[in-house]
Amino acid sequence: MLPQEIIRKTRDNKKLTREEINFFIKGLTSNKIADVQAASFSMAVFLNGLSKEEILALTLAMRDSGEKLSWKEIVNGPIVDKHSTGGVGDKVSLMLAPMLAVCGAYVPMIAGRGLGHTGGTLDKLDAIAGYKTNVTINKFKDTVKKVGCAIIGQTANLAPADKKLYAIRDVCATVESIPLITASILSKKLAAGLQYLVMDVKCGNGAFMENIKRAIALARSIVHVANGAHTKTTALLTDMNSVLGTTVGNALEVKEALRYLKGEKADERLDTITMTLCKELLVNSGIAKTDNEAEIKLRKSISSGLAYEHFVKMTHELGASSGVVEKFVEKGPQAHYVAPIYATKEGYISAIDTRKIGLSVIIMGGGRTTPEQKINYTTGFTDFCQIGDKVDKKTPLCYIHAEDKELISMVGTQVREAIKITSDKPQKSPTIIQKIA
Repeated sequence: MLPQEIIRKTRDNKKLTREEINFFIKGLTSNKIADVQAASFSMAVFLNGLSKEEILALTLAMRDSGEKLSWKEIVNGPIVDKHSTGGVGDKVSLMLAPMLAVCGAYVPMIAGRGLGHTGGTLDKLDAIAGYKTNVTINKFKDTVKKVGCAIIGQTANLAPADKKLYAIRDVCATVESIPLITASILSKKLAAGLQYLVMDVKCGNGAFMENIKRAIALARSIVHVANGAHTKTTALLTDMNSVLGTTVGNALEVKEALRYLKGEKADERLDTITMTLCKELLVNSGIAKTDNEAEIKLRKSISSGLAYEHFVKMTHELGASSGVVEKFVEKGPQAHYVAPIYATKEGYISAIDTRKIGLSVIIMGGGRTTPEQKINYTTGFTDFCQIGDKVDKKTPLCYIHAEDKELISMVGTQVREAIKITSDKPQKSPTIIQKIA
């Protein structure tokens, strides 16, 4: 086979065989196919798409490009996970993993870093002193067996073809391709040896998929391919037209997650999404027969203190010193400057440009503008307003946490510009938009 002929077929919208796809991915992994050829292939896919059969073949080829985890020794509980397509203030994974572990599931979660305006689970965990997101596979598996959950980053041996192809897509404007997104997400998840998966596909102005048609198309693609690979999968389309929870920023989001696990008052939308994703996995995996039974188990995992305890155990197993997490809410990383940003008029919050809020965190150093950039974990927002809140000139829209005092004024202006206030109270949009099974 010749790489250029495979590229030609894709360019001309002709269907590739499984053997051709396997050949191309093996060549990419072994450096026998040049980056320029991979870029040409990805652009051809971006422009013409792939059939369902081709997406499945591409996903499996990328999964098989490296090590595949096996959990045969775990027989007393299902292997489950969730994946989010990325949002602003999305700290769900931090609560979901220990809650499911308490209920009897095993959660080997391979998470990612911030991308664009969205935050990353690994960056949040890096705010915990000592926590290691880059560990050996043996340590990862050992932690999952001991605690029931572990959250780490992608290792070099898991789906290496995805790591290489993604870097190429990132610089040749093909990141948004639904077939390539599907293969990228699932190659890593399937390599982790999952039996059950739930997808949280974000939709709205704070998501990569602002258009609901594209969000549905992505959800259907992922569900089809994952189930075709024998990992039972469903997807939820969830609202990302406002900040999820009341915090944005790495350490600040960890603190909100810990308060949630301690049973303190939780943001309604954050609770709804966390609980719904958890319930989906418990029912699909057979741990619970109904959503009601699943919710009882999940609420008990919090009220008993066991979910919080599992999170603490996980962090200790993965390098955090004793006492760091237990004192994190009160004594965790804090910004030097905290300032309220007030509304300019009375009315109701009717819309939020959530993407702009995510970008504001990056401006304050809480995200990256270059791959090697070090993050400031303290920056971000707390007590962020929600759509439907009534405000006046004495009402803080949020509190800005910054290390650079001079940035507060500029970021405050951006926040006000991102928030629309009207005299009429808006009708709230559903938090869970649709289920794809």
